[in-house]
Amino acid sequence: MKIASEARSYIHRFEGVAMKFVDEADVRVEAGHGGNGCVSFRREKFIPRGGPDGGDGGDGGSVYLVAVEDVNTLADFRVQRRFKAANGRGGAGRNMSGASGEALYIRVPKGTEVRDIDTEELLGDLTEVGKPLLVAKGGEGGRGNTRFKSSINRAPRQSTPGRPGEKRHLLLALKLLADVGLLGAPNAGKSTLTRALSAARPKVADYPFTTLHPHLGVVRVRTDESFVLADIPGLIEGAADGAGLGIEFLKHLERNRLLLHLVDVSTGDASHDPVAELRTVVKELARYSGKLVGLPRWLVLNKVDLLPPADRDGILADIVARFEWHGPVFAISAATGEGTQALASEVMRYLKESKEAAERRDAEPSGHRL
Repeated sequence: MKIASEARSYIHRFEGVAMKFVDEADVRVEAGHGGNGCVSFRREKFIPRGGPDGGDGGDGGSVYLVAVEDVNTLADFRVQRRFKAANGRGGAGRNMSGASGEALYIRVPKGTEVRDIDTEELLGDLTEVGKPLLVAKGGEGGRGNTRFKSSINRAPRQSTPGRPGEKRHLLLALKLLADVGLLGAPNAGKSTLTRALSAARPKVADYPFTTLHPHLGVVRVRTDESFVLADIPGLIEGAADGAGLGIEFLKHLERNRLLLHLVDVSTGDASHDPVAELRTVVKELARYSGKLVGLPRWLVLNKVDLLPPADRDGILADIVARFEWHGPVFAISAATGEGTQALASEVMRYLKESKEAAERRDAEPSGHRL
């Protein structure tokens, strides 16, 4: 199965490692300049009027970005922020063209979005490993005087200079590529659930914003079935405007195929209202992007082990009713593991079925209008 094979490819990179992500970096790239054309005339014994033989200049090297598997962050671009491809060489006599400049390939993580800072143009989204994206085109080489020879101009003394290569100021933004994203307020239990389901070990503590960076974990449901889970830092009111950890991490949710909305349902704190917390998070999602609100989302009621056993069902039913939730609901305890494996199995089933449905849609012939 492709989902499982793709997820397994992440295991050696993500399992057991709490990944810290540098999410954005700006770099300047410059393509190589084209070489100048040459003005030259053939000079050989016994051939006094050999004619023009100046060669063309070589093209400048272009700059490409290419996604690779073994780069996981944009941290290196905090150190090196300028990149320049090689210039083309000038032409020479005997109709010899100058060598073209070598292209420059810059390695970036899979999932990097590239924008031109000056024009705000989206240049590309590097989601496919090994496929290069041209971000700065090399300058064309100049023409030598051989190009200007004609019946009325047998000894041209003109050539053209090479053209300059493109320069760009780029913004690189990395969005996590995960199947499932954990959504919720601080201390909802996202990191604990990530630890329970995968080998990733994000920090867990009893204070807000324990998770300061996104973490990835591979969840193995069965031997040949697994999916990638993203633990996203908690959201508070005003996150879409930058409050708390702000919008820095909201963008990581955009590529998830399914969101698990966790909420702490424990009753130890009288001021804690799970429904108000749920509504706050949904509000921030809507303010940031309508696309996020439209993503498939399941409600996960966490910390049920802290509820009085006799009142548990009633408390959970009340939360669902007041939140006016009509989608899938799961009651779990990430700390004790209660309900976590059933949740993982349902997530795996959903991912398989949704992918199979998408493949069927793609395979259906599209209709044609007469």
